[in-house]
Amino acid sequence: MKGALAGLGATLLLLIPAGAGAAAIPSIPAIPPLPTLQIAPAAGATAATVSPTLEILGIVTILAVAPGILVLMTSFTRIVVVLGFLRSALGTQNIPPNSVLLGLALFLTFFVMAPVFGRIDTAAVTPFEAGKITEQVAFNRAITPVRSFMFHQTRPADITLMMGLAHLRPPRTARDVPTYVLIPAFAISELRSAFIMGFVLFLPFLIIDLVVASTLMSVGMLFLPPTLVSLPFKILLFVLVDGWGLVVQSLVQSFH
Repeated sequence: MKGALAGLGATLLLLIPAGAGAAAIPSIPAIPPLPTLQIAPAAGATAATVSPTLEILGIVTILAVAPGILVLMTSFTRIVVVLGFLRSALGTQNIPPNSVLLGLALFLTFFVMAPVFGRIDTAAVTPFEAGKITEQVAFNRAITPVRSFMFHQTRPADITLMMGLAHLRPPRTARDVPTYVLIPAFAISELRSAFIMGFVLFLPFLIIDLVVASTLMSVGMLFLPPTLVSLPFKILLFVLVDGWGLVVQSLVQSFH
């Protein structure tokens, strides 16, 4: 039996052509090298041609951090928080919608900050575009009006708090307060002012809610929601006293 199997194997080996076994195994192709990416100025490029590209990159970077700058270094925080309190006090749910409140807060911010932006343009932007000052000088000149605005709206107690948290000595002058300390102190002061204004806005509408609720209870209408009845009266009162004008006037004057 073993001899028959050995003879059959030898016969099959003779029938397989030479090199057929090697051809049956496919060859593995060589892996090409990974492409490399190099960033370099084009041939013949000068500073005049590369500078606009860097300026565009800087502008894109500034636009990425612009929302944070707008919220924490301008009047936007106080305005948008007060408008949010006003909508809650009225009880109108999502009316006005968020887009309207944010748009109104944004343009009121531009209105309040217009003098500051004007000083920045005169002292920093225009001379820098004319090539009269360097970028560092332009930045120092641009931050000065913003710091002055924030100092005017920030409580000394909040500055002292943030200086203590930063383990810094109490400042003698405004120049001794770093900008990274002034910004959170300014944000805390803005939130405090906004909450005070929101409390004042809530009082008249709260009185209307209490009067309506006590009236409904006295007549035995316990199953009728008081907010449903008081909402038209709150809207009517707000329109009769020109509420939007008073709120905007109070917000703008609070920064003077």
